[in-house]
Amino acid sequence: MAVTFVGVRHHSPACARLVRDTIARLRPAYVLVEGPADFNGRLDELLLGHEPPIAIYSFYRDAARVHSSWSPFCGYSPEWTALNAGRAAGAELRFIDLPAWHPAFAARGNRYADAERRYADATERLCREFAVDNTDVLWDHLFEIDADDLPGRLDAYFDLVRGEAEPGPDDSERESYMAAWVRAARADAGDRPVVVVTGGFHKPALEALVRAGGTAWPEVPAPGEDATGGSFLVPYSFRRLDAFTGYQSGMPSPEYYQRLWEDGPDGAAAALTETVVTRLRQRRQVVSTADLIAARTLTEGLTRLRGHRSPARTDLLDGLVSALVGEDLDQRLPWTSRGPLAPGAHPAVAEMVAALSGNRVGRLHRDTPAPPLVHDAAAELERLGLAGGGRITLKLTAARGLERSRALHRLRVLGIPGVRRESGPETGADPVLDEVWHVDTSDPDGTRTAALIEAGAYGPTLGDAAAAVLDERTAGAGGDMGRLAEALFDAALCGCAGQSGRIAASLAAGVAGASDVGALGRALDVVLGLWRHDHVLGTARSPLFGTVIEECTERILWLAEGIRGGPGPADRARLGALAAARDALLHASGTLRVDRDAALGVARRVAAAPDAPPDLRGAAFGLGRALGDTADPARAVRGAAAPRVFGDWLAGLFALARQEVIDPGGTVLAVLDELVGALTEEDFLIALPALRQAFEYFPPRERETIAGRLLARRGQGGSARALLRAPRDPLVVAEARALEERVDRALHAAGLTGGRP
Repeated sequence: MAVTFVGVRHHSPACARLVRDTIARLRPAYVLVEGPADFNGRLDELLLGHEPPIAIYSFYRDAARVHSSWSPFCGYSPEWTALNAGRAAGAELRFIDLPAWHPAFAARGNRYADAERRYADATERLCREFAVDNTDVLWDHLFEIDADDLPGRLDAYFDLVRGEAEPGPDDSERESYMAAWVRAARADAGDRPVVVVTGGFHKPALEALVRAGGTAWPEVPAPGEDATGGSFLVPYSFRRLDAFTGYQSGMPSPEYYQRLWEDGPDGAAAALTETVVTRLRQRRQVVSTADLIAARTLTEGLTRLRGHRSPARTDLLDGLVSALVGEDLDQRLPWTSRGPLAPGAHPAVAEMVAALSGNRVGRLHRDTPAPPLVHDAAAELERLGLAGGGRITLKLTAARGLERSRALHRLRVLGIPGVRRESGPETGADPVLDEVWHVDTSDPDGTRTAALIEAGAYGPTLGDAAAAVLDERTAGAGGDMGRLAEALFDAALCGCAGQSGRIAASLAAGVAGASDVGALGRALDVVLGLWRHDHVLGTARSPLFGTVIEECTERILWLAEGIRGGPGPADRARLGALAAARDALLHASGTLRVDRDAALGVARRVAAAPDAPPDLRGAAFGLGRALGDTADPARAVRGAAAPRVFGDWLAGLFALARQEVIDPGGTVLAVLDELVGALTEEDFLIALPALRQAFEYFPPRERETIAGRLLARRGQGGSARALLRAPRDPLVVAEARALEERVDRALHAAGLTGGRP
């Protein structure tokens, strides 16, 4: 018996009707559907009696690749109709496409994404021929409204677009695999028919491929031994299906097509006109009965003008805009192009798009198997008293408070909706010991259930899944130390910091390839704080964190020795990195593999390098002093006293060794006082901005200490605090004096008095 191929556009009501009628007429032995072949053993689960839209969520993960994909079905999807009509006709059902995790789908997050880019030339020519804006309007014009000779017109359309397109290697691989299923089903069916439902783009190729070849049932590919993969059913929503929210299918306005499927074009237009008007009135937009009558009249007029028997989607939308929007629009109407609704759209237009998009949410049958994570999350929330939701305050110093915090952080890291932390510690050294959360466990739109099912791909428990997500984040961060530090802190908050060797491996690789000294310093600062102080989160003296400290410290010192550059503003991020390395050398050298002697050698070489930036030389000198170097500070300070570099050198010194200045027995303050006092007025003005920046490293109390000692050096009394409160901004004063100096020089050059009274 011949094989009947039905080429379809995904999520097309017209194609769904054709599939339904074809199967009912032929009552085939097999109905073969473009879908993931690895789900064939669970087709009974797919047909339990769900309320679409739903989707098959597929995942795959190995050392080199992570991939997620959805195969969505709504009530008017041809694939969904084929499965249900085939079951009703007593046919054997099979999905015949490669699994969603297969490399042929590497560029797709959605199996049923249309491939219009491959045949853009043909469709653009058709759009010009029929004077329509885009492929969506063209499709409605040719197929959704007028059902005459639908199979013949579909064949002509898909033959045209396939004939002018160049299929890629992924298409060829998929089509060869699907053809093998068709040949095997044909051989097994004997004299009974076989119906094949695939995307219309594949139909011409499949018809050619099934003419020759073997008849054995093809094997279903399986993930390799070192990979994990699988599929689960998830509830889906019209919002996720809509092209106006970025869905890859390109089919917009799912609520419109659902009404078209259920009630026909006239019923869809009437019902959605009422919906648009109701939405606008709820938002206090004035829509009169006359406006409603005008919208219907204009829609009918556009329908006749465009040669349609009944209103198409754009007839309805254009009629509504003409009747309900009185002013000029700043943007093109969104249905005249493809893609998401642009920001700033007219409110009435946005409401029209929303009404035709709809808010339907799918529901899975109560007997649908769910991944273990769904049950584990529910059990954990119940056990920890979090199932009721609400505003929750946690004491991290209490064992139960910490346990509840970790569960909520794991949900947050997994991206589960309804879990939001309002306040809590931001770093490992943060003294905040309380957290405030807002938890909403209701699920009116099904997004929470879907997110939990999808997160089940990462592991059976909250702890396992969160650790796997953090593995993935660290692996994807590469050498971005900021992202690595964030992932590591999240690992601490989730209680997963010591759970995964992959986190450590990713961090080590990221550190080894990092070239941003400032980012390394920020990461080291976070990790060192967690390693030293965090007895609350349980990361104090963590071996994982210790490894990161060792790697970061060594990398910072290695990079610092290679930095070259002339005078310029002090680089605070670079100085912060050296300060973090100093802290690691001072506080972790007795426990970790950080070599103070080697670091001291680096500090001496950088401090003496004439081509290193002044702030880095000052920081290196300060690092050496902090590590016990006994070099004469007075000589070093005098060596950096040139006005254009003095302040930057001091900024580096102060960032690493403020104690050198405030130490009562030290000589640095006396040398500074001597050098600043010896500056000419012009040199002082040159050095002042950088000097001010340098002294910002001292907190107010230490500045007051310095001021007091300067007064004492001059044998003067008075309040050191008052000395810090200048009546005017010193920079403003300096700029005024510099202006006066320039005026004096100009007057003198002109032969005038040049003096001020």
